[in-house]
Amino acid sequence: MSFHNRRRRYIHLGDQAGFTITELLITFIVVLAVGVTFYTLFKSTVFSFITMQADASSSVQVNSQAYRLATVLRGATGITSADQNEIILYSYFYPSDEHVSLLRYYLQPAGGTVRLMADLTPMSANPPIGTPVSAEQRSFVIVENYHQAPGVSLFTYLDAGGNSITAPVSDLTMIKGVKVTVAAKTSNNAYHSQTVQVSIRNRKTNL
Repeated sequence: MSFHNRRRRYIHLGDQAGFTITELLITFIVVLAVGVTFYTLFKSTVFSFITMQADASSSVQVNSQAYRLATVLRGATGITSADQNEIILYSYFYPSDEHVSLLRYYLQPAGGTVRLMADLTPMSANPPIGTPVSAEQRSFVIVENYHQAPGVSLFTYLDAGGNSITAPVSDLTMIKGVKVTVAAKTSNNAYHSQTVQVSIRNRKTNL
């Protein structure tokens, strides 16, 4: 085979081994489409997982805080104020406390949301001897994103017969039980709520 013929053969084979611009463009479009589909699916899955985790955390927080609040109310030794969304009482906030604390549970607007808060003021001794130590007052966020359904209050006060007492309660001695409804928003703007009812067992009338 002459040199000229061999050169033409190599050029012809080289042309067959390459890709045309059209083929490269089609490949790029296919790869891009697969990549976009994968990314969209991955993003959707991750966001769904995060949303489920947030909703689960919200549900756990609502349940645990409702029962935590109920435990504090159950051990109350005195109530000084009782309204629909606020209560002030003497009780043990921690099981290890030597004395009761002066506690205030209330709702606080916070940048477009509402928080369920607790202010704790330690006592120098149990009432009626002790006095609040105002310098040691602390505030706690009980539920970060509290949700209140229409017509549902945070606290409902019950008399000895289990009947609701109109709040604010003027005669605090009538309160024999408290129903607590704690709720928080979920990702789809619904809400998860937990209602717990307790009887006030340890309240004293000489505070």
